[in-house]
Amino acid sequence: MGQDCQGPHGLAVESDIHAHMLQGIIAGHRASVLSRPPSTRQARPLNVIAMTSASSPPLTLHRLSRWRVAALGFVFLWFFLGGIAHFAFTEVEMRIVPPWVSWPRTAVLISGVFELLGAAGLLWRPARRWAGLGLMLLTALVTPAHFYMLERPDLFASIPYWALIVRLPVQVSLLVLIWWATQRSDRLPAQRS
Repeated sequence: MGQDCQGPHGLAVESDIHAHMLQGIIAGHRASVLSRPPSTRQARPLNVIAMTSASSPPLTLHRLSRWRVAALGFVFLWFFLGGIAHFAFTEVEMRIVPPWVSWPRTAVLISGVFELLGAAGLLWRPARRWAGLGLMLLTALVTPAHFYMLERPDLFASIPYWALIVRLPVQVSLLVLIWWATQRSDRLPAQRS
């Protein structure tokens, strides 16, 4: 697909092809209104969101809110930088793996790969929802490391105890943010007739 561009009436559309399709739909709607007898020319709202073609993807006539873009950017950076850290600071990351995990290096490297894949998935609109679900699962799976750090603060003396406590609500907040940024729809509201 092409880059987002402005379609008629300032609607964001996914590509030039979609912009031309939207212009044709609106022109056809205007023509159908004008072809009616003058007494019945009241235009009904055009609900273009529900229109799809069997041979093409659905018209994605939505504009991401600034807050959602900011949330996606934050989640992307969180997991992109975190994924890089799994490879750049593998030994440090291994220290927070609970002792009952018998393969800490492998766990750190695999979780780093999934963090990077999830971050990349956020950038591709068709994969965004699945990437969000995967990142939520990954976040839940690494939560035992946060409990381990809280149970054994003596092993992490360089980190203040309050920061170890704050990590748990941050995990919950991160889960909520991932869900909100990747699962909710910012489509235009359907208009009533």
